[in-house]
Amino acid sequence: MSVTDKKIVWQGNYLRVVLLTYKDHNGVPRQWEAVERVNTNGVVIVVPVTADGEIILIRQYRPVMDRHVIEFPAGLNDKGEDLIQAAGRELVEETGFFSDDIVFLAEGPVSLGVSIELVSVFLAKNSVPATEEMKRRFPPDDTEDIEVMKISQDAVYDLLASRKAAGDYFDLKIFGVIELVKRYLRSCPTS
Repeated sequence: MSVTDKKIVWQGNYLRVVLLTYKDHNGVPRQWEAVERVNTNGVVIVVPVTADGEIILIRQYRPVMDRHVIEFPAGLNDKGEDLIQAAGRELVEETGFFSDDIVFLAEGPVSLGVSIELVSVFLAKNSVPATEEMKRRFPPDDTEDIEVMKISQDAVYDLLASRKAAGDYFDLKIFGVIELVKRYLRSCPTS
């Protein structure tokens, strides 16, 4: 099976819809509609963890959902950086925290039937408040209204339950990413 053709059906400022033509397992040509980002070199999720082991989450309004969503800091690599630089920038922009120890954890698709997008997940170990100079260099996006939440790893699930009861959504990736982080931290406790 392989994609034999890709045509742009529609393109906006941030997204485009493409029509993929591929051959199925019997060699029969088929078509599939998908969405991809415009002008970006990847998407990053960064999981900030403080020296005390607290995880930093954010709560932000997502127009697509018309609700606030609890999630990890994340963003597009639309500035030509490598992915670790993008993760560091997004960390400062969205949380006001900084880490000089950012580690790649995983990469993969998020919405298999709809999007071509791959997301790279990074752990920002020993995250600390960013300096004022860093905050000036990487200011928050003026279209985002973000609340930063610092919480112990053991209390994350209780926080999600209470925010859900209050009407917020939460990004389901949180569950898998938290377990990935915990596993990494158990295997590398001194790093």
